[in-house]
Amino acid sequence: MLLSLADYLSQYSNAFNVFQYLTLRAALAVLTSLAISLLVGPYVIKRLNYHQIGQTVRLDGPESHLSKSGTPTMGGALILISLLLTTLLWSDLSNVYVWVVFSVTLVFGAVGWVDDYRKVIEKNPRGLPARWKYFWQSVGGLGAAIVLYMLAAEPAHTQLFLPFVKTAVWDMGPLFILFSYLVIVGSSNAVNLTDGLDGLAIMPTVLVGAALGLIAYLSGNINFSQYLLIPSVPGAGELVIFCGAMAGSGLGFLWFNTYPAQIFMGDVGALALGAALGTVAIITRHELVYLIMGGIFVLETASVILQVASFKLTGRRIFRMAPIHHHFELKGWPEPRVIVRFWIITVMLVLVGLSTLKLR
Repeated sequence: MLLSLADYLSQYSNAFNVFQYLTLRAALAVLTSLAISLLVGPYVIKRLNYHQIGQTVRLDGPESHLSKSGTPTMGGALILISLLLTTLLWSDLSNVYVWVVFSVTLVFGAVGWVDDYRKVIEKNPRGLPARWKYFWQSVGGLGAAIVLYMLAAEPAHTQLFLPFVKTAVWDMGPLFILFSYLVIVGSSNAVNLTDGLDGLAIMPTVLVGAALGLIAYLSGNINFSQYLLIPSVPGAGELVIFCGAMAGSGLGFLWFNTYPAQIFMGDVGALALGAALGTVAIITRHELVYLIMGGIFVLETASVILQVASFKLTGRRIFRMAPIHHHFELKGWPEPRVIVRFWIITVMLVLVGLSTLKLR
């Protein structure tokens, strides 16, 4: 939107050509989304409190969580407002990849919003029934996967690349659709499972999103992609604006979500952000690197799967409670310690993931 305005004004002054630079618009996207979140956040919290849209806490969880009952939830709407509005302001809206990620974020955000609405407003503890939740996630994930398969302009755009290895490439062909669908839906649910403590999910999302933004910038630049021997995806560089907006809106939300939280993300934010991260990873052809950088999301999901499988097969639980962040709480770790240590692990994993760009 603003890029088009700058293009028009450039005929009167060459100074407006500076907005053609992705790096400048990415920085402005971070600042814009952060500012929107900080300015709108207090109003959103006030309205949620007024309408008594508060979190219901599980009685079988850690006792320290009982005091959180009634804390405003559905705060992910704040993230999506600042993220999507900033994307519209600073992105090249003729770029198809921007609209793919934008649409995925909207669809999964809508699914999460309905689930939160039923739980909080209608007081239905089941929320959106699991089969319908998964159905609409599947519609969004499969739709995006098909579109990206149709957009593939060369074989590299549907190939799977192994980190740290130059020549290990698998040409997935039509299986790309199934693989992409699993990445998007799996990532969405993984971030949702991680969202259980104050700030636990949003900071890893910001870190991983920023790293994926860097990868998108490098993948979209033919010189950088050839130098680093990574897949060249023309047009993917524009996603650095979306990822910058995600980082800014996430930091703005963290201002209110940090311990003790004034607002919770809810499914409306977690499902949307997870799906968006997975979609960016697919477009840039760095799904396995994303798996490394989002290791905390993987760990949280794996802990739930192992817990359920162990209990059904043996009648015993591996962890005191799943997802695994609750296990550490029940072992006596204070909530802030669990959160910050998971953040530190994410920083290390992001650095490992980024190192794969050069160590090949």
